[in-house]
Amino acid sequence: MAEYLNKSECRCMRQGKTGGPDIVVAYVRVSTDEQKIGPEAQRAAIEAWARGAGARVVAWHEDLGVSGGSELEERRGLIAAMTSLRAHGAGTLVVAKRDRLARDVAVSALIERAVKESGARIVSADGVGNGDGAADAFLRAILDAAAAYERELIRARTRAAMAVKRAKGERSGKIPYGLALAEDGRHLVEDGFEQSVIARVKALRAEGHAVTRIAKALDALGVATRSGRPWHPQQVARILK
Repeated sequence: MAEYLNKSECRCMRQGKTGGPDIVVAYVRVSTDEQKIGPEAQRAAIEAWARGAGARVVAWHEDLGVSGGSELEERRGLIAAMTSLRAHGAGTLVVAKRDRLARDVAVSALIERAVKESGARIVSADGVGNGDGAADAFLRAILDAAAAYERELIRARTRAAMAVKRAKGERSGKIPYGLALAEDGRHLVEDGFEQSVIARVKALRAEGHAVTRIAKALDALGVATRSGRPWHPQQVARILK
């Protein structure tokens, strides 16, 4: 985890202790392959937990459209959340559910260790596995393994569905932004609206705007994403690639 933080961030996380557990940084993650608990629902769950615990959420960070099995360098929201623990003097990193951290056992362990080394702890708003005892530690390990298993099931179902489509001669796989599936169900054609958005994004970037500012500009202009949710900097970055 530390290799994805700059030197000052690593030093900041390791020095001393963070604040009390009632000062909280919240992290939200939603992937593209399962939407059972969207960002709004996660926020509501965390806010409800904070009210019940008498805690104050001082910062929100999110990774939207990011799989729990993604490489850590793709989890900018998570890295920012961990850095915020020190910046805000927070003693707790809260997620709606344990599987929002990751769907990879090794990655979950790295996150857990890094947060602990910063003097903070991880809490799930659903209350599962939040204790300090051996039973809770064991439950967290089971939850991490279950999340990884579910991810593999999702991937297996996706591969099976794609195989069926290929067997029928239909196109499979994600359609890149700016393109749309033709009526024949096989070929891709340019999407006029999305092409205009790409042109606007590139123009704003050429003017020197950061991806975060471009995302906010698109929202302010009322430009809709495919999902209908607000633009995320990572979406803008993918368009620019």
